[in-house]
Amino acid sequence: MKIEKRTLATLKSVYACNHIEVDGQTRILLASEADDACLAWNAPDYARSHAVWDGPGGTMSIVPIPGTNGEFLAVQKFYRFYDWEEAKVVHVRPLPGERYEVTDILQLPYIHRFDLLTVGGRHYFIAGTLTTVKATRDDWSSPGKIWIGEYRGVEPLQLSVLKDGITQHHGYSRLTTGGVMRGLVTGREGAFAVTPPQTPDGGWQVEQFMDWPISDISAIDIDGDGELEFATIEPFHGQYFRIYKKIDGAFKMIFEHPEVSEFYHVVVGARLAGEPVFIGGCRRGRQQLFYVRARQKAPLELEAVLIEEGVGPSNVHVLHEERRDIIVAANRESNEAALYTAIP
Repeated sequence: MKIEKRTLATLKSVYACNHIEVDGQTRILLASEADDACLAWNAPDYARSHAVWDGPGGTMSIVPIPGTNGEFLAVQKFYRFYDWEEAKVVHVRPLPGERYEVTDILQLPYIHRFDLLTVGGRHYFIAGTLTTVKATRDDWSSPGKIWIGEYRGVEPLQLSVLKDGITQHHGYSRLTTGGVMRGLVTGREGAFAVTPPQTPDGGWQVEQFMDWPISDISAIDIDGDGELEFATIEPFHGQYFRIYKKIDGAFKMIFEHPEVSEFYHVVVGARLAGEPVFIGGCRRGRQQLFYVRARQKAPLELEAVLIEEGVGPSNVHVLHEERRDIIVAANRESNEAALYTAIP
């Protein structure tokens, strides 16, 4: 495949990215983790930006609300590596004239990742807190938690703790298998699959499926054999980008990125130009954005393909359009909001 890049804007400490649909038109969103803006670009050419907000920033996650006209939830005020007591979730509603209404709906210190998992028209909120209290940057004595609730619209969210004791909880990704949405949650204790209630009176389920320190995780069937492979960053903000396959009932590492460097931060399973890949990125060392593909499927051989280096991505989001796929990239270390277009 061919990949072409376009820089959209310079945005200090750009961190979070996603897209929404407003009046049937796609809008790309990128937001800063510093005290800076969230910007939007309209399809089809994404030529001109407009501000969703000028501040506050501290945006770790952006999650569209299904069944709405471009409404979404986002984290704000998650600024520093400790003392994030003011971190919160806001509801954002697009208004005519590229304006937005922003409403606070949750105050939750140290909220980092969150999602909405939909079952039968109900939207279940799942969130992870990196820790509970931090006295210093290196204080991890108070583990993080998985918080849950039901999102019912623009009103204060009522949450409860589903699971406590997840140290250095950083990673989250959504996984849909057999029509069921689950959240994959990671920390020093390993990886957990969290399933929301499947009936109105049902309960949440938590299943641990890995038991070693993991910062971030994503899954895709990269070799087309009907079984998922899992890509991880290890350990917290870790030095290793690895891929695992379950063989004879146990996870076996089948790939490790050749660069060992602290602060791998991107791991996303997606399809680019019809091909299943894992997209990865690192914020230190060569600061690469890359993807891993199956060069050969039987026997399986994986290879890393460089997209660009010197950009230091924090997060990416893949958008599928007619005749092209787009990687929306928050290149945090180069303060660059960028698009990478993959063409078969």
